[in-house]
Amino acid sequence: MKGFKVYNKDFQCRNFQYEIGKEYLHSGEISVCHSGFHFCEKLIDCFSYYDFDPKNKVSHVEATGKVITERNKSVTSQILIGDEISWQQVLELVNIGTGNTGKSNSGNMNSGDCNSGDMNSGDWNSGNMNSGDMNSGDMNSGDRNSGDRNSGSSNSGNVNSGWRCTGDWNSGNRNSGNMNSGNMNSGDCNSGDWNECNNESGYFNTENGNVRLFNKDSGMTNEEFYSRYRIPRCLHFALTVWINSKKMTAEEKKDNPKHETSGGYLKTMGYKESATKSISGASDNDKQLIRNLPNYDADVFEELFGIRI
Repeated sequence: MKGFKVYNKDFQCRNFQYEIGKEYLHSGEISVCHSGFHFCEKLIDCFSYYDFDPKNKVSHVEATGKVITERNKSVTSQILIGDEISWQQVLELVNIGTGNTGKSNSGNMNSGDCNSGDMNSGDWNSGNMNSGDMNSGDMNSGDRNSGDRNSGSSNSGNVNSGWRCTGDWNSGNRNSGNMNSGNMNSGDCNSGDWNECNNESGYFNTENGNVRLFNKDSGMTNEEFYSRYRIPRCLHFALTVWINSKKMTAEEKKDNPKHETSGGYLKTMGYKESATKSISGASDNDKQLIRNLPNYDADVFEELFGIRI
């Protein structure tokens, strides 16, 4: 019966010294987790009992005596220590994908575990470039997101920094509508709470009022505003961004040592930091679209986004 065995850096297991190419015989009864020479048929199962650490040694083994197996672990009365397996070979054996430093990945370049997506530092992600856990979307730094570019948790929408939102672009919490900075809204673009209508800063409203722009009444409803004016893409900025290793600073490389394998790291930015980066890179035409908005106030805009245009 062939399998795998993991040892500490000195090639010891349970204080017993092993050596490549040698065969060992246990005298007496054998029992899983108690006595005998232990191993696993699948290499990945070994790391249920040993840390997934490149300092540990790993080898092929062959059980040449009596064998007892319980779940994913076996014990034998006689064992032959086969060839040592390099850590690079270990990564290839426990991952279907390539370039992973984590284990059980079918995706590529993951430093986390059990990812089917690529370049994840978190675990159990089917999306890409996630630093949180159990994400099926892309570029999430929060947990359990099925949407995209979320820094919050339990979101099924996109670009949410709030919690448990099913809509998109929410910075508030528990919104089923879109682009809400308030909470518990089923409508869109609300800064207040519990609103079924749109663009409301108050509470418990079902009918739309006029839109306030730059702290002044615009005289338009939400629908009228969006039919007359276009919001440039630079104001739809993400709060997470993938930084390629070649563009990382020395400090970033020090704080994210796994970037050498993943090819970079997922940076989470603050609201104004992200806004400033997006707006400063906007075209002159898009900046002019912002200035053309009703009641445009450069001071208010700077206070909102941290940049003056």
